[in-house]
Amino acid sequence: MDPVSIRAQWCKGCGICVAFCPKKALRLENEKAVHNPELCILCGMCELYCPDLAVTVDKSQKKPQATREVANES
Repeated sequence: MDPVSIRAQWCKGCGICVAFCPKKALRLENEKAVHNPELCILCGMCELYCPDLAVTVDKSQKKPQATREVANES
């Protein structure tokens, strides 16, 4: 299940959520916001800035953060 829900009937296609998404996980398609879960980091910026409350983010499904391998310097 996609943790980002976009209510198409509320979305007016203004593009504000698209503009504020730091990972470009949103785009406008047929004048409605569309979410790409593969790019999303669940930061919630889209939900915060949507003036029509069309976007909700279920942060309980937060993705685990990527770990960075550190070379052993022995």
